[in-house]
Parts: sequence; C-alpha cells; structure tokens
Amino acid sequence: MDTTSEFLPVILGGDIGAYSLARAFHEEYGVVSLVVSQRSSHLCGDSTILVNQVVPGIEDRETLRATLLDIAETHGHRPLLLLACGDWYVRMIVEMRGDLEGAYLIPYIDEGLLNKLVLKDSFYALCAEVGVPVPHTVVYRTADDPSALALPFDFPVVAKPASSAAYHYADFPEKRKVFFCDNRVELERVLNAVRGSTYDGAFLVQERIPGNDTTMRILTTYSDRTGRVRFAAFGQTLLEDPRPFGVGNPLAIVSRTDETVVAEATRLLEAVGYTGFANFDIKVDPRDGSHRFLEINTRLGRSNFYVTAAGHNVAKWLVEDLVQQRSFAGPCTVARGRESLYAVAPKPTVLAAIHEESLRAEVRDLYEFGCDADPLAYSAERRLRRKLYPYWFAIKQWRALRPYLKKARCPAHAAPGASPSWGADAVLGAAL
Repeated sequence: MDTTSEFLPVILGGDIGAYSLARAFHEEYGVVSLVVSQRSSHLCGDSTILVNQVVPGIEDRETLRATLLDIAETHGHRPLLLLACGDWYVRMIVEMRGDLEGAYLIPYIDEGLLNKLVLKDSFYALCAEVGVPVPHTVVYRTADDPSALALPFDFPVVAKPASSAAYHYADFPEKRKVFFCDNRVELERVLNAVRGSTYDGAFLVQERIPGNDTTMRILTTYSDRTGRVRFAAFGQTLLEDPRPFGVGNPLAIVSRTDETVVAEATRLLEAVGYTGFANFDIKVDPRDGSHRFLEINTRLGRSNFYVTAAGHNVAKWLVEDLVQQRSFAGPCTVARGRESLYAVAPKPTVLAAIHEESLRAEVRDLYEFGCDADPLAYSAERRLRRKLYPYWFAIKQWRALRPYLKKARCPAHAAPGASPSWGADAVLGAAL
C-alpha cells in the first residue's frame, strides 16, 4: 500500500512505548506518526520519524476531546488510527467513542467489557470461569475494617488497586503500583492508607508468589475485528524497573514460546469477544513451575517493541485489520523461531541482574550475535542530537538503576534462602 498518504497513526503518550509504536509504523510503512503528549520529552523529541504535539493538560477529558477533534479536522482527509499508551487514555477514548468514532479508527473494546477486564477483581472472576490460573486473591473494600480482613493464605502478600485508572487519578500517600507486605502490620498500614485516600475502588490482597524478575512472563496478543485471536508473542522478563513509579515495567525481555499460556489467553479473549491488542502479565512459581495470570492491559504495553524485535511488527496487525480491512485465514500466528532480546537498560546492568548462570550465558550470546534490540537506537533518525540520545539514555539508566542493584546485592536486604533479586521484590520489601 502507499504509505504516508494512506493513514496517520495518532498516538497518545510520550514514553518509550509511544516511541516504539511510532518506530514500528515507520519501519513497516515509512509513515510519520503524530504523537500527542502533555509535556515535551527527550524520548519523543528531535525525531524525524514522528511529530510530537505537546498539549498541556491532555489528561483532562475536555482538553483531550477538543485536541482530538481538532486533529481530525486538520488531518481528516485520510484514515486516522487512534492509539493510547496509558490506561487512562484508553479509558477516555472508550468513553468518548461516540464523539470520535466517525473521525478515527479505534482499536479498543467497548466500555462494558473494558470495565470487566481492567477491574482486576472481575478479571480474576472471568479467568476462573474459563479455567485460566490466577493467584489466590481476597478483595478489600474501603468500607471494610482492615483488621477484620481474613486471609486464607500466609504472609508475605501483595496488595494492589483493582482499578489502575482510578488509582492513577487518586490522591494517595506514597503511591506505588504494587505494595509488598511481609506481615499483618504492614498490610493494615497499606489498607488504612487506602481508606484515607481519595481512591474509592477495591484493593486486592494476593498470595505472594516467590521468585525474582526472571520468573515474570509477558504475553501480547492481537484479536481481529471479528474477535478471533490472530497473533501471540510470549517472552521472559529478565529485569523489571525497580523504581517505585516503574514497578512492573520490563526493562529487558528475551523471546520465548509457551503454547499452553497462549491457549489459555485465547480461551479467555474469545469467550468475551475481545478485539485489538492485549498484554498479559504472568508469573511462574519456581517451586513447582506452575504459572498465574496477574493482569491484562487492554492495549499494547510500554515494552511492545519486544514483539517487533521478534520479527512481528505490531503495526502490521493494526493496519491490515482496521485500515485495509483484511480477512484473516488460518490458525493463530505465534511468534517462534527467532531469538531476540529487548533491552532498554545497559548491557552490564542487564547481565548483572541475572543470577542464573545458564540464562546469563544465553543473554550474553544474544548480545554477541547482535540479537539485542533497543527501540531508541533507530538508524532512520537523522538529527545528530537524536542519534546521540540512546547513549545518553543508557548512561542515565545505569546511574538510576545502580543504587537498586547495590541494595539488592547487600546480604542485609536478602531474605534467608531467597534468590537474589533487584526488581520490585527487592526494592519494595516493606509496604509503607
């Protein structure tokens, strides 16, 4: 197809996920995306593969609506593909669908299904209905007394909001994506903080499955407009962001294949009539090798470039399904056979975070044979400042992550008999 004149990706966000998505469209179609963010950033600045439109206050519903309608009026002579890099953007797009659908192609599910899936308590209920394994979970409501909460499993536990979008906007002390509680006192401290905040959703208390970052798995799927799962890419996390604002975001992923996990996710997605990209967080229990689905993101994740790096450009599925209206035949395409390493942390940092010698050797070989991929290092960028940016970003990451690595290596911070870790478990060992 002709590239730049046929369609325009309009991407909401300004993080690595937004840049990675713009890069995928440029690699496959040569198209220059429009990235709309609330502030300017080096991640999307000085780029020749995207135009960064900065709109202060873009997280305000009416500001976003007006901005998108203005973009549609300016660029409406060609199909506009609207994409979100953030749960709150997905939420607002879905809620404003009536105002936007005539102007944009919107690859997101309806509001009713969105509510069922992004609210983690209802997501776990749906998983139970179709036989998808999840952690043992207790739901805490803000009207309940924390001291009366009964747990059918032992400490340590994990506590997290059921609604990421509502939590994003809430006034909450020492806000973290996930709280790790080693005992009852820590848990009640977290739940009392929930009661005293403006967050009014449920909070989940779960069994804490042991294991470091390398026990995490990630699955990305694409369901076409008919609700059939057409694509799946699976990976093993090597390193998660240990900083409180980034907990749960993979910084390094190696490609893997797991037919069982793909079949389970397919069963869930097709049972509810899901369409578009989905991103699952999964954890393997090192005690017995079993796995548990932790959550679903109803969009491409921040680390979506791990899919493109494995040989399956994410932009193709969106364009062929929604822009070209292609009819897909045959079984689900599963990414396999091409070993790749996605990394947005420096090589020494990634290798230092891996404690299993065989896995470290595998990753070292991927580096040696040039199978590693950094979404920010893109040869199509023409401006010198942008060409130098990946090196500056790597130094910044190394400096920022070094204290966490040092802390995790300190014996005083390691639990007896535990494997060394410097991801979320190591940094957030205490709740508050």
